[in-house]
Parts: sequence; C-alpha cells; structure tokens
Amino acid sequence: MIRSLREAEWPTLSLLLGCYGLWGLALFWLPGLTLWLAVPVAGWAIAQHSSLQHEAIHGHPFRDRRWNEVLVFPALALVVPYRRFRDSHLAHHQDAILTDPYDDPESNYMAERDWGSLPGWLRMVLRVNNTLGGRMVLGPVVGQAFWMLGDWRLARAGDRRVIKGWLWHLPAVGVALAVVAVSEMPFWAYLLSAYLGLSLLKIRTFLEHQAHEKARGRTVIIEDRGPFALLFLNNNLHVVHHMHPRVPWYRLPELYRGNRARYLGVNGGYRYGSYLEIFGRYLFRAKDPVPHPLLRRGSVPVAAEAVHPARPLDPYYRALEPGE
Repeated sequence: MIRSLREAEWPTLSLLLGCYGLWGLALFWLPGLTLWLAVPVAGWAIAQHSSLQHEAIHGHPFRDRRWNEVLVFPALALVVPYRRFRDSHLAHHQDAILTDPYDDPESNYMAERDWGSLPGWLRMVLRVNNTLGGRMVLGPVVGQAFWMLGDWRLARAGDRRVIKGWLWHLPAVGVALAVVAVSEMPFWAYLLSAYLGLSLLKIRTFLEHQAHEKARGRTVIIEDRGPFALLFLNNNLHVVHHMHPRVPWYRLPELYRGNRARYLGVNGGYRYGSYLEIFGRYLFRAKDPVPHPLLRRGSVPVAAEAVHPARPLDPYYRALEPGE
C-alpha cells in the first residue's frame, strides 16, 4: 500500500476525494437549505464519479487495478455496474470497430435492416434520442434498457463474466443506498440526482464518434476548456485519449496543445470549438441518422449482439495486474 501511495497520481486521487466530498455535501447539508440546489450538485458529483471510474478503468490513480476499483466501488449512479462498464469500455477501445453496431459496445448506431424491423413508435423514440436534447431527457432510459436487455440475453446464455459483473454491482449499490438512507436527501430526490448525472454524461457521448470510412476519422476533438472539460476529465479531447489511452486526464490538454495539427490531421478535422457550439447546433436537431450510414450487413438482433458484449480485456490492461 505504501508503494502504491508513492506511485499514486495525486491530481486524480485529490479530485476523487473532492468528488466524494461534494456528494456528501449534497446529501447531508444542502437538503437543509434547498433540494433545488442539492439535486443538481449531487447530479454533478455522480457524473464526475463516472468520469473517475473511467480513469480507474484505464489504470489511474494507482497501477494496481484492485485499489482503483476499491476507490470507485460505490455505485453512485445506481444502475451502472463498474465491471460491466470496464469490460465494455475496453472493448470499445479497439478503434477498428468504432461505431459498428454489432462490434462496438458503445455505438449509438443501428444496422439498417435492424432499424427497419423496429415498430414505428420505437423508431420515433430513437430519432428523438438522436438530438442532444432528446439524448439528455430520454438517453438514460433508452441506453439502460438496451444495455440490460443485451446483458440479460448474455447471462441467460451462460456468460459468467456478465453474471459476475452484475452480482458485484449489488453491494456497490448497497453502499450508495445505505449512505442515502442516513442522509438528509429523500430517496426520490436522489433518484432524480442519479438521472441528472446520467443525463450530463450523455452530453459527452453524444457525438464523440461518427461514422467514417477510416477508423482514424471517427473520433472527435471538442476544444472546450470550461466546466464540462473538468466534468468529463478532458475526454472532450477524445481522439487524444484514444491514441493515448494510458495517459491520465490532466496531461491530455498539454499533449493536444503541443500537437494540435497532428491530431486534427489524424481525425480529418472532426472538431468543435465548445460544448456551447454543440448545444446551439444539435439541441433540437439530430447530428446523425440512427441507422449506420455506411454499414451494409445482414440483420442480427442488435440488442443481443451490440449492447455491451462480453469481451476479453485488452492485452495491456490484462498485463497490468494479475487476473481476477
């Protein structure tokens, strides 16, 4: 443990401690003033915690993944199992499959034939979900439904990794709910905070990848340096993160500033100036169609195949620490 502390990345560790402090403030003190402030503060802390879980997945702040998992163990968002997030996200980092609805577990696209097989009401919901406003309002429900349906089918097929991921999630939820139970925040208000946290995260994932013939052109740069950049831990510089997935969040801006032309050359100029620009363009307008505009394949049930499939960890991550 002493060695781990010596090697710790203190900016990440400090931010994690601050995140838990903000969460505690929102649960134990702010409700006595007003829930109108407590709920958004808790929602912000929950979204920040998810970003820190993403850092833990990539090996921060400790090299020992077990310590990282302990640090982010409580399921503040209630509905996202950390180990399922970990497995699906590492699968997503195979850039050759980015946006493929069958192979990329974080794709927001569907195959055209699967899209055509959906009932009209669901196509309408998914079209609304493809606007930024719709993604923030409907996205937490839509994403969770597809994810859980996919994992349910994998679990029924006997996928032990999926089953273990959800079983480990139960005590993580229990920790969060136990704290809520003794706090000043009503349970219904915490549910609202959790939904808000998931909604904030949908801003980050809304357009971080696009359909493109070349894998290198699929990942965005958003040159934002405001509060969303901190909330998302500089994942707005998303192509930098994909090219250097082991680099901690606080070093990404320096990497980008020192090689801006290179990164924009790599992704073909897929760039936005800020999240304010994105809100202005896409709050009520879809950036992309739901059917993948380039994919032409036969029909495979997308919920069974494309939503968080169980995949082996990437070789680097597997080598980082011994297996479970």
